[in-house]
Amino acid sequence: MSSVNMEPANDFKEKDILHAEVMESFDMFLNGNFVALPAFQRKYGEYVGGSGSGYAIPTQWQSALFQAGQCGAFVGVFLAGPITNRIGYRWTTILGLVLMNATIFISFFADSLAILTVGQALEGVPWGLFIANSPTYASEVVPMVLRGACTATLQMSWSIGSIIVAGATYAYNQRNDERAWRVPLALQWLFPTPLLILVFFAPESPWWLIRHGRKEEALRSINRLGRNSKTEDEDTFAMMERTVEIELEHGGSLSLLDLVKGTDLRRTLITCLMYASQNFAGNLIANQATFFFEQAGMTTNFAFQLNMTNSVLQLVANACSWFLTAWFCRRTIFLWGAATNATLLIILGICASVPQNNSTNYAQACLGVIISFVFAGSLGPISYSIIAETSSIRLRALSTGVGRAACYIAEIPMIYLASRMLNSTGWDLAGKCGYVWGGTAIVCFVTAYFFLPELKHRSYREIDILFNRRVPARKFRSTVIDVRDNE
Repeated sequence: MSSVNMEPANDFKEKDILHAEVMESFDMFLNGNFVALPAFQRKYGEYVGGSGSGYAIPTQWQSALFQAGQCGAFVGVFLAGPITNRIGYRWTTILGLVLMNATIFISFFADSLAILTVGQALEGVPWGLFIANSPTYASEVVPMVLRGACTATLQMSWSIGSIIVAGATYAYNQRNDERAWRVPLALQWLFPTPLLILVFFAPESPWWLIRHGRKEEALRSINRLGRNSKTEDEDTFAMMERTVEIELEHGGSLSLLDLVKGTDLRRTLITCLMYASQNFAGNLIANQATFFFEQAGMTTNFAFQLNMTNSVLQLVANACSWFLTAWFCRRTIFLWGAATNATLLIILGICASVPQNNSTNYAQACLGVIISFVFAGSLGPISYSIIAETSSIRLRALSTGVGRAACYIAEIPMIYLASRMLNSTGWDLAGKCGYVWGGTAIVCFVTAYFFLPELKHRSYREIDILFNRRVPARKFRSTVIDVRDNE
């Protein structure tokens, strides 16, 4: 069963997806830059003596700022599945945008680290709604041939958000007053209202409409999503309806327990693996790039400049990923990306372990940029493609939300460790953290090698059949499915 046959250029649905992820990326990257702002450090930090004398945000507060948004998002992704199943992708996103507009006020007017942390936690709830729904919605409104490229643009959204953050914080990093961080916070209001208007006029997923018995609306949505003839649209509708009927025969009303029943357990575990791998293979360095560059020995101003360069290079890598998803298989891209980053991370640890000088400092900074580039061109975008394709149609909203929640369960303690490793008030390991992230990248590689199936060029019907037949991951690509098969 193929997905809807349509031409994405006809509508603004991809822009809606992109803008939501850009907004979330912008919000999440802000904290990673705040802790590197001199004015913010002087306002809320403590003085650190010794060779690296100066002000620094205490490790516990730095961890709290980084983790607050993730904790809120953890709540959001669990809410996303039930809310989306009830009111649809459009209205769930609109609800998130209204909440975002409201919660930004708390962060903007915060006059202490405690209030700022609370504000970030509350902002995290709508982030969870966005990130749970975006890959699912993207996979349901584009044709199979464009599924990989469209879902890969979600990683590009993160790069665009990081570029905006890098530019804003670089422009204000030399200010000595509160505008150094309040103006970047205020820029968050640029996104929700215009995006809310766009989403209001966007089409609902026809898959969601069919699952809820709203067949006339589903057919209209299919018409909006392409330039097909009436006959082709009706054929597409009939195929989608049959896929939903087959899946409903395997289960009635939805619950979280369905995610761990039968073959859906395997699909849920793969989704969780993909989400968790985004942090275990070097991405935490990218999320705290400016602070990492400072700890590697760069001056504050140069660290912000290097962060801007890093963000732009990530955008270039995202564009390259479009061609990679067309030329290579999902599994191949993921495995090579994980292996490359594992190697680079261990080299980073070695560079930080030898006697330090300007050369080793620049080597660590360059390796940080290269690791971010590799992630943005391989692991990051391909993970979204795999996530969008792995779960069954009827459980997709729940599966994506739980997968992202699993990511946060792994990410929250990892953020704490990352802050402890980099902060001068913590373990002050700088580039030696490469040993840790290199080890976790190796774990991702080994796990994916044995359990990650190849889903490229497979329709949702074929994917269902392969999982139901319990085909081993390494045989997904070679297994032939007859057009008459339904189980």
